[in-house]
Amino acid sequence: MPTPDLRALRLLTTIGAAGSLSAASRELGTSQQAVSARLRALESELGLTLASRSARGTQLTPTGLLVAGWADDLLTAADAFGASLATLRAERTRGVRVAASLTVAEHLLPAWLVAVSRAHPGLGVQVVAANSTVVIEQVRAGAVDLGLIETPDVPADLGSRTIGHDELAVVVAPGHRWARRRRIRPDELAATPLLHREEGSGTRRALEVTLAAAGYPELAPPAAVLTSTLALRTTAAGGLAPAALSARAVADDVAAGRLVRVRVDGVRIDRPLSVVWLGTRPDRGGTRDLLDVIGNAPGGR
Repeated sequence: MPTPDLRALRLLTTIGAAGSLSAASRELGTSQQAVSARLRALESELGLTLASRSARGTQLTPTGLLVAGWADDLLTAADAFGASLATLRAERTRGVRVAASLTVAEHLLPAWLVAVSRAHPGLGVQVVAANSTVVIEQVRAGAVDLGLIETPDVPADLGSRTIGHDELAVVVAPGHRWARRRRIRPDELAATPLLHREEGSGTRRALEVTLAAAGYPELAPPAAVLTSTLALRTTAAGGLAPAALSARAVADDVAAGRLVRVRVDGVRIDRPLSVVWLGTRPDRGGTRDLLDVIGNAPGGR
C-alpha cells in the first residue's frame, strides 16, 4: 500500500489534537464538509474506520487515534527533513542554527522566536526538532549553534545554562481504573507498563531518574514506545496504557476531559530545561543575541 498523502495525514493529526472534527475545521480555517470529505477519502484509502459520526459530532475512533499518533511520527520526520534541507541551503553566516527537543520546540520556542525578532529584527533562526540526545550530538558536532534540551543529564563537556523547569504529569484515559482514584503509589507506577518515548528522550529519562531516586530503578517493560508527544497523547487517550508527559503538553487534553491526570504519592517528576553550546560561550553575535533572549525569557517555574 502506498503511503497516504502527507496533507491527509496532517488533517488526521489535527483532528486528533483538536479533539473533534468541528474544532479541527476551525483550526484549519476550512469547512467541516471539506474536512469530512478528506477524512472519508483517507478512510477509503486505508480501509479503516478512523472516525465515529453521530448527532453530537465526529470524533476519532480508538483506531483513528492510534493512526493519528503513528502519522505524527511520519510528519515529524518529514518536517525535520524539510528543516534540515533548509538549513543546508542557508548560508552559515546568515542566521542562528538551533536544535530543540520536542517539548521546548512545541511549547516554549515559538514565544522566544517572537521575542528575538522584536529585540533583533532581521536575525534569522533555523530550527530542527529532535530528542535531547540527538540535540546534544548536533551541538557537539557543530551542526547547530545552540541546543535546547529537557533532560536531567546535562553534558559536562558543553557550555550550558538552566532556563527553567518542566513537570511531567502521569495521564490516563477517562475509563482507566486510575482515573477514579486520581492518586497512585510510586511502586504502582514503576510496576505498570507505560507508554514511553524512545531511548534518548528527555521525557523518558526524567521519569527513569525520578523513580530511581524514589527507590524504584527497575521499570516494567513499556506497553509501547512512540517517538512523539502527540503519539503518546492520542494513544493514552485511546486507552492503551498510562503515559508520563509534560504537563504543558497535556493541559488542553486534561481540561477537555480527554485525559485524566493522576498524582503520584510523594513524587514530583521534574526536569530542567537547558540551553547548551559548544565551547565556553558562543562567539557569534546572532547566537549571543538569541542566547540572551532565551536566558531572560520565562521558561518554566
